[in-house]
Amino acid sequence: MSQLDTERLTLRQWKKTDFEQFAEYYADENNAKYVGGQKSIDDAWRHFALQIGHWQLKGFGYWALDEKSSGNFVGCVGLWHSAGWPELELGYWLLNKYQGKGYAREAAIASKQYAQHVLNAQSLVSYIDPNNAPSIKLAESLDAKYEKTIELLQHGRHCVYRHF
Repeated sequence: MSQLDTERLTLRQWKKTDFEQFAEYYADENNAKYVGGQKSIDDAWRHFALQIGHWQLKGFGYWALDEKSSGNFVGCVGLWHSAGWPELELGYWLLNKYQGKGYAREAAIASKQYAQHVLNAQSLVSYIDPNNAPSIKLAESLDAKYEKTIELLQHGRHCVYRHF
């Protein structure tokens, strides 16, 4: 399913016009520190293509988020499980001006339901940097429970928050 709708958001496939804001997000060190790190324009392009490729190879991935009232791109949320990834992950990030409005929670609930009811996933976790207090707060608001801290491939220490 390439598109989901919530009350205020459309979760959709990526399009080329999303790249400018995607690259701007990853160019900012503060934004990118918890999502793989700051990226040059070339590295951002590769990461953008990776999002699309995950959909092609797995049939699911991160959705781009649009605010229904304005049509504006606000960030992304979705499901990730690439080679070497321990379990299916629920992840998210929003552009700064859209944070604090409950959009990440709204989209994460839709993604979690998709994982359960469409993918029939047996488990779902969020891997969160121990210093990322807003993401921990969001995971806990989704009833995810802290399980343990792991070394996550090249990403270092991450807390595992289990959704189911």
